[in-house]
Amino acid sequence: MRLLTLGLNHATAPLSLRERIAVPSEQLASTLGALTRHFATGLPHAVVLSTCNRTEIYGATDRPLDALPALRGEMTHWLAQRHETPDELLDPHWYWHVDGESVRHACRVASGLDSMVLGEPQILGQMKEAAREAEAVGTLGTPLRQAFDRSFSVAKAVRSHTAIGSASVSMAAAAVRLSERIFDRLGAQRILFIGAGEMVELVATHFAAQKPAGITVANRSLDRAQRLAAKLAGTGVPSVAMSLSELPGELARFDIVVSSTGSPLPLVGLGMVERALKQRRRRPMFMVDLGVPRDIEREVGELDDVFLYTVDDLGQVVASGLQKRRDAVDDAEAIIEREVGQFMRWLEGRETVPAIRDLHQRGDAFRSVELDRARRRLARGDDPSVVIEALAQGITNKFLHGPTQLLHDAPDDVRAHLLQYLPRLFGSRGGE
Repeated sequence: MRLLTLGLNHATAPLSLRERIAVPSEQLASTLGALTRHFATGLPHAVVLSTCNRTEIYGATDRPLDALPALRGEMTHWLAQRHETPDELLDPHWYWHVDGESVRHACRVASGLDSMVLGEPQILGQMKEAAREAEAVGTLGTPLRQAFDRSFSVAKAVRSHTAIGSASVSMAAAAVRLSERIFDRLGAQRILFIGAGEMVELVATHFAAQKPAGITVANRSLDRAQRLAAKLAGTGVPSVAMSLSELPGELARFDIVVSSTGSPLPLVGLGMVERALKQRRRRPMFMVDLGVPRDIEREVGELDDVFLYTVDDLGQVVASGLQKRRDAVDDAEAIIEREVGQFMRWLEGRETVPAIRDLHQRGDAFRSVELDRARRRLARGDDPSVVIEALAQGITNKFLHGPTQLLHDAPDDVRAHLLQYLPRLFGSRGGE
């Protein structure tokens, strides 16, 4: 079984392409099912990880190494077709890892070494959720389960034994810092959060710590919005919920807007924002679009009184605290290398299990035949010492017949290779 990873991320593809192939959380199960059905004989096990910064497929396949380039082409074509994007537009941006490189990549992702914000912890939770989704759908499988479990334990070790998680920086913290460039004091600002998922909750918690004048959570599911608003109200900030249908009439009330919904189409359009600015008498609006695809039309950023930032913009802003984390990368990479080596030895060991089992079965069969012959000879009164000698000779001959015949028939170059391993195969010190 070979492991593989196909993906693109913030380092290899711009936001405009990442949002094209992003997989909303509610579509993960159907995507996994479609993927494994389409590649029924080539990709029986798969995990799909899709965040604002990456979309990746982790897979396990029985195909031989020389067949993997063809599988890569089939997978990239399938993804391009599924997301209605030309192959040639995506092809330069994919990365592809096999076996040890695939495991190493998963460990680096889980540890935050491959994130836009070095060492950020949120990706670990997203990877765990991706593995749980694959488990629920039935596409995880033992090799991938073990690879993901190993990446999770590596991430824990990296955070415990290196400084990769020190000097806290995150997208959420960056959003707060950027807003403070526009508004001197957040205590007078009203903030709107569109969406009620994990990312919005994280950012909202950071903003709530600044004690703004009020927080409103807008979401398609009003119940989820109300639950998040109640949680934020517990921080002492006035917090309420509203439905997305109220958004056009209420947008003008807010100084800061943060959105992350996973909607396939923008929820905040240019016309809606223009009307809100007119009602606000050109008072500025700070907007953060964490959605992939985007929740806010890109043209909104061209308005004079709007300061619009995307996930890529936030990534460029995050700088403070990173040097200490960079200094810890070598320590983290050393931990990853050790764990990847151990995992690959385990995986390779799984490949030898059937062969070892077959050897034992053959040995048992040899022993059984020779023991039956020895018992018959003893029953008819043959000399026990002669019978024991014949028993040992018979077992030895049967074990040596295969290797002897192989050496005799093998071409010269193969025979020379086999001779190097014979001492290790049978023990270089005889019966010791």
